[in-house]
Amino acid sequence: MLRELCRKMFPRSLWVYHANSGGCNGCDIEVLNVLTPYYDVERFGIRLVGSPRHADVMLCQGPAMRSTAKALRRAYDAMAAPKLVFAIGSCACGGGLWYDTYSVLGPVEKVVPVNFYIPGCPPRPEAILYGIAVAVGLVDKKVSPVKLKQLEFPIPRYHPEDLRTEGEMVVYQKQERV
Repeated sequence: MLRELCRKMFPRSLWVYHANSGGCNGCDIEVLNVLTPYYDVERFGIRLVGSPRHADVMLCQGPAMRSTAKALRRAYDAMAAPKLVFAIGSCACGGGLWYDTYSVLGPVEKVVPVNFYIPGCPPRPEAILYGIAVAVGLVDKKVSPVKLKQLEFPIPRYHPEDLRTEGEMVVYQKQERV
């Protein structure tokens, strides 16, 4: 549903605003690497802009910091609707290394609503490009669902008297593809 909506909202090109809210700059380097002629993201119509007022998409890197939360929210509010937000990297997706520190609020979604997540520390340029292309609907998602089935585990692993309850111990095993 969201892919069809994105395809209708952004039929030709995406203008991207690059926002860092205080990370280690590893994700910034990879995002800027995507914009170089080697990866040539402009062939998909994706272009970097200098102002959030001109942007359709905000690429957020770094965790939500107390010192930059207001500026990040102000940049998000300056974007015209419809707008998309991508959280790029482990810090933006979940807080990363600095999750429990005094100056970090947590993931970026605590400040601005996030539509898509691209995890990694830092994510490779191919992953960033693929994530944006899947979100916009330029390519199909190539992930097959994993099905699990329950099996009984015949030998208890640690202390049988502590682990065994009324039922048998159960482990999960990946099923073969049909």
